[in-house]
Amino acid sequence: MKKNLVPLIVLAVLAFFPLAVKDNYYMHLMILFLMWVVIGSAWNLIAGYTGQVSFGDAAFFGSGAYAAGLLSVHLHISAWWGLALGGFAAVAVGLPFGWICFRMRGAYFALATLALNEVMRHSAAIAEGFTGGMVGILIMPSFVSKVPYYYVALGMAVAAVISIQWIVHAKPGYYFVSIREDQDAAESLGINTHYYKMLSLAIAAFWTGVAGSLYMNYMGFIDPDVVFSLHDISIMAILVGIVGGVGTVYGPMVGAFVMVTVQELFRSGFFGLFKYLGNVTGSGTIVSIAETITGAHILGFGILVVVVILVLPNGIVGDWPKIRNAVFRTKPAT
Repeated sequence: MKKNLVPLIVLAVLAFFPLAVKDNYYMHLMILFLMWVVIGSAWNLIAGYTGQVSFGDAAFFGSGAYAAGLLSVHLHISAWWGLALGGFAAVAVGLPFGWICFRMRGAYFALATLALNEVMRHSAAIAEGFTGGMVGILIMPSFVSKVPYYYVALGMAVAAVISIQWIVHAKPGYYFVSIREDQDAAESLGINTHYYKMLSLAIAAFWTGVAGSLYMNYMGFIDPDVVFSLHDISIMAILVGIVGGVGTVYGPMVGAFVMVTVQELFRSGFFGLFKYLGNVTGSGTIVSIAETITGAHILGFGILVVVVILVLPNGIVGDWPKIRNAVFRTKPAT
C-alpha cells in the first residue's frame, strides 16, 4: 500500500485539479500533459522495455487522428468514436510494418520507423480526395469547456499507465526485457522474439493512436504536417521517455510534465516575463530576445537532454535515489 501511496495522491490531485483551477490556459497545458503521458508510456514500452528504439510515433498518432477525423467527414459519425477505432487504425499500420521491419535491428530499425513517418505524411498529403490533403480536416468541437476533454485525457492516461504496468509485470513483460538485454540469448531459450516484438509494437501503437484521436477531438483541426510531424510528435515522445526515465513505469509521467513545461516556457517567453520587461523598460533588445526565445524551444529541448544524459543518464525517475541523496545529504554512518 505504501508503494502505491504517491501515485494515489497524484491521481487525487489530478482528479480535483479542474475544481481548483478554472483558468483555460492551465487546463490546456494539463490536457497536453496527460496526452503526452499516454504517448510517452507507449514509446517507453516498445523502446524502454523491449529495446526497439522507434521514431514512428508520429505515424501511429496521425493514424489515430485521421481515423477520428475521417469518421466525421465521410461517414458523419461523431469523431469521439475515433477513441475506439483510432487505436486499432494505428495497430493496422504498425503490424504490417513490424512484420517486415523487425527483421532489422538497432539503427536500421530506427531508420525504418523514420521512413514510415514520411510514407504516412506524404500519403495523407497526396490523397486529397480522401484526407483533404494539406488543407486538412476541420470539425466542430463537441464541448466549449475544456473540463470534459481534461477528464477524458485523465482517464486515458490512467488506463495507459495501469495497463502497461500490468503488462510489464506479467509474462510478456519479462520476455520484452529479455529481448532488450540480449535478443540472441532470448531466442536460444525458445522465446519467439519476433512475436513479442510485434506484441509490444501493437500495444504501443494502440495507445499512441488513441492519443491521436483525442487530439483530433480536442483541437478540431489536423493536417499531415501537424499529426505526422517528426520533431513535434516522434522526437517529443523520445524526449519524454529519456528525461523521465527509460524502462520505468512512471518515467513518462515525469518526463511529460517536464517537457510540456519547458516547451511552454520557451513558447511563451518564460510565461510572458520578457514581453513584460520589454514593455516596462521600452527596450528593443529585450523585445528581440523575447521573439528569439519563443521560437527556440527545440534548442531548449536539446540543452535539457544533454544535461540529463550527462548528469542523470537513467532519467529523473531512474536516477531518483541519486537525486534524493544529492538534495537530502546525510552524514555517512560511523
